[in-house]
Amino acid sequence: MLKEILDGYELEDTAITMDTKLTVDLELESIDLVTLAGRLESHYGGSVNFAHYIADMDLDEIINLTVGQLVTYVVQCLNAPGDHRR
Repeated sequence: MLKEILDGYELEDTAITMDTKLTVDLELESIDLVTLAGRLESHYGGSVNFAHYIADMDLDEIINLTVGQLVTYVVQCLNAPGDHRR
């Protein structure tokens, strides 16, 4: 999903790791985060609500959000009790 969102960003030589910061390293803007939230919810359903996840973060936390934090959040959502897709 990130590669689709980053398609026009000319970041072909940028390695994406668990420590990669979404806004600092990948230069995602707020509209990109909204797009990512929509794609996550579309793909995983209502159990992954990225917008809700970042709603409680302050600006510095959002700026420093890493791919690893996003992956951890998605995995936690998918493994949460009541998720019938396991």
